[in-house]
Amino acid sequence: MKKIFVLVFVMLSVQLFSQDVNVLLKEATNLERSLKEEAALAKYKQVLATDKNNITALVRSSELSSAVGARQADKNAKTSYYNQARDYADKAISIDSNNADAYYVRAVAAGKLTEVETDNKKLVEDVKDIKTFSDKALSINPNHGKAYYILGKWNFEVLTLSWAKKAAVKVLFGGMPKATIENAYKYMERSKTLEPYFVLNYLDLAKAYKYDHKPAQAIEVLNQLVKLPTRTEDDVALKSEGKKMLSEMQ
Repeated sequence: MKKIFVLVFVMLSVQLFSQDVNVLLKEATNLERSLKEEAALAKYKQVLATDKNNITALVRSSELSSAVGARQADKNAKTSYYNQARDYADKAISIDSNNADAYYVRAVAAGKLTEVETDNKKLVEDVKDIKTFSDKALSINPNHGKAYYILGKWNFEVLTLSWAKKAAVKVLFGGMPKATIENAYKYMERSKTLEPYFVLNYLDLAKAYKYDHKPAQAIEVLNQLVKLPTRTEDDVALKSEGKKMLSEMQ
């Protein structure tokens, strides 16, 4: 009888634990939909305090840490968020090495770290990581729209690196990695097809077309961008930037 009681108690505890985690995940998702990303991040962290290996919470915590970090005015605060984003993604990958989203958010974190990194060797590692992890995400899920965006943005940013960063990359990379403007907008066009409401992709795609002296294509993309719904906390500012860019090009 005692063994049965213990078994029932354990089963009830597991069920309640699962319910608590699911409730927190639902609350976090609702906060994201309400464009309250810092509060959503805090909620996902609550999930991880209860279930440290929860893949959903790790992936969302990584992507939101990158997003929230980008809004920080203080460089140290940015760096702290970006390091958290990297660590959450690495943890997710260590738990599930076949999770495309985990590799995608790891690529996002690497891209953010290039913005604050002052050590050239680490900068080059981050540049490598962007492509390595976006490629890995796409090898697992060939229809991962946001990973295509990261790959397109990587091509564009390698081409537009400052001369100082290009010099560092050439020395430490053993030459400049192969990147083309054609690949930049090819991958971002693919992302647009797979993720039709991903505002950031539209803005960077328009910038790539403008850089390549293709104003008609850039204007077409910007006209689409300004009509998109607002789905993330950054979308308002991104659409405003796109609207300004459109008015300057017309």
